[in-house]
Amino acid sequence: MSKRALISVSDKAGIVAFAEELANLGFEIISTGGTKKALDDAGLATIAIDSVTEFPEMMDGRVKTLHPKIHGGLLAKRDNEDHVKAMEDHDIKPIDLVVVNLYPFKETIQKDGVTEAEAIENIDIGGPSMIRSAAKNSDAVTVLVDPVDYEQVLKELKEEGVTTLKTRKKLAAKAFRHTAAYDALISEYLTDLVGIETPEKLTRSYDLKQSLRYGENSHQKAAFYKNQLPTPYSIAQAEQLHGKELSYNNIKDADAALRIAREYSKPTVVALKHMNPCGIGTASDIDQAFDFAFDADSVSIFGGIIVLNRPVDVETAEKMSKIFLEIIIAPEFTDAALEVLTKKKNVRLLTLDFTNTVTREKEYVSVLGGLLVQEQDLPHADKIQDWHVVTDRQPTNEELEALEFAWNAVKHVKSNAILLANKEQTVGIGAGQMNRVGSVKIAINQAQEAGKLEGAVLASDAFFPMNDSVEFAGEHGIKAIIQPGGSIKDQDSIDMANKYGIAMIFTDVRHFRH
Repeated sequence: MSKRALISVSDKAGIVAFAEELANLGFEIISTGGTKKALDDAGLATIAIDSVTEFPEMMDGRVKTLHPKIHGGLLAKRDNEDHVKAMEDHDIKPIDLVVVNLYPFKETIQKDGVTEAEAIENIDIGGPSMIRSAAKNSDAVTVLVDPVDYEQVLKELKEEGVTTLKTRKKLAAKAFRHTAAYDALISEYLTDLVGIETPEKLTRSYDLKQSLRYGENSHQKAAFYKNQLPTPYSIAQAEQLHGKELSYNNIKDADAALRIAREYSKPTVVALKHMNPCGIGTASDIDQAFDFAFDADSVSIFGGIIVLNRPVDVETAEKMSKIFLEIIIAPEFTDAALEVLTKKKNVRLLTLDFTNTVTREKEYVSVLGGLLVQEQDLPHADKIQDWHVVTDRQPTNEELEALEFAWNAVKHVKSNAILLANKEQTVGIGAGQMNRVGSVKIAINQAQEAGKLEGAVLASDAFFPMNDSVEFAGEHGIKAIIQPGGSIKDQDSIDMANKYGIAMIFTDVRHFRH
């Protein structure tokens, strides 16, 4: 008995050549719709689905392959007498190989102006059913959902006449991953459509972007996956122009640096090390902004990551080329800048579209045995018009500008977070300490050593539980503070600020980052 293949694909890459090889190997080819036309036009003999089912395609193609003569041919166990007899009694012929990929649901929902009706019509029903039937019976049936696997299958068919059980099992697992990812995207779309924010089942799927050499440490295996749908302003969407592959830690640091850069609309440069900013500079041009970021902490920037929210010119490139940097990310690099920077073999250069910096996508963080989900702490989550001064002294206009700059930055420092800044650059950062006054001391000490404490303002990501932080700041000349407020001892901090003539703003919004 000749073998049968069923071919029905949305992605027709390589399908004609593959089908020709199957025909040469003696396969009968069953096909449908546009796939059948493509094969017929290439001169291949094909069998129409309705010739097999003896039932017409109907309901605009919604019903055509959901039939016992199709699924019986896929699911029947070839070594089971009852199954074989049922096939004989009902004139069902076995199908040995299935090549199916699905209606372009993902591509459809990404189109501008797509309607719900268009999205629904691109939910494939028959395709996943055939894939699942074939995959369930992988002891006998080969299922293909990805053109990349055609070559291996043809190689085995030519050499042995059949595919190996090992290959069929691998392809079956891939087939179920394929349908699971497809269903996950549909469920996500429909869940969003009806406005359910915390569904009882969370079904998401990701595509492999790259395997990584290792994770946080060399003994940990790791990989980088990206969302099925492109996420604006994501490191997963960046294009790498130069340098070796990104590492696990590179990717995490780059993500953190990009989150900071999207806070600022003026030309801004972010220097980051180990998930914390070590320098942020803003100016009227990107060259000056880099100078401010570098000058903020010229020691810690070594081996760090730089994000620039404007194109990189040759002057800025020459400055960056003089220090060791892991990654530089920008909207673009001029040809002259690229010529300078590509002389450094190890620096990774990436470009990214900076035009859409705000995305409502939720954040997912794994814990052992579970997943935490939250809304992002988006840029400008709190509005400056809602801030209120709680002290006798009002901030000056220059202090207010510096406080806004510092507040946008401190939310990206690991808690407990304290950040000192003027209106152009960070000058001291205290990150991740177990008590808040410890972070204050680190930040002030850093600014003192750099000779930049005078005129600096202070931002705290959360309230002061006691007045000791304000007292230490006042003793060292800080004259303006911004913090959320909300402590039962707020008045103690306000009184201490008044004692030292400090202007203090409450934002009423906390920005913890763990």
